[in-house]
Amino acid sequence: MALTITDSNFEELVLKSDKPVLVDFWAEWCGPCRVVGPIVEELANDYEGKAVVGKVDVDSNPNISMQFGIRNIPTLLVFKNGQVVDKQVGAVPKTVLAGKLDAQM
Repeated sequence: MALTITDSNFEELVLKSDKPVLVDFWAEWCGPCRVVGPIVEELANDYEGKAVVGKVDVDSNPNISMQFGIRNIPTLLVFKNGQVVDKQVGAVPKTVLAGKLDAQM
């Protein structure tokens, strides 16, 4: 299951992770976010133990969203060693997101 990432646990779960991290910036009211949501959950299961997969509700966590300049959702960021190494804006197939994670392994 994808982790719930918030303004308060972002540093611990994402920036300090020793594994690649996929973060889905989403909102309840966003149609394309509802398309990506199940894909993110599948990836969380597929990459359990190999990568961290989490979701940030932009309405509830404005600080992180502002910090990373999230203007459109869904936006998915891939982090490695606390740095953004890849970005995807908009809904895409699971294979695209899996490829982005695989590239950081």
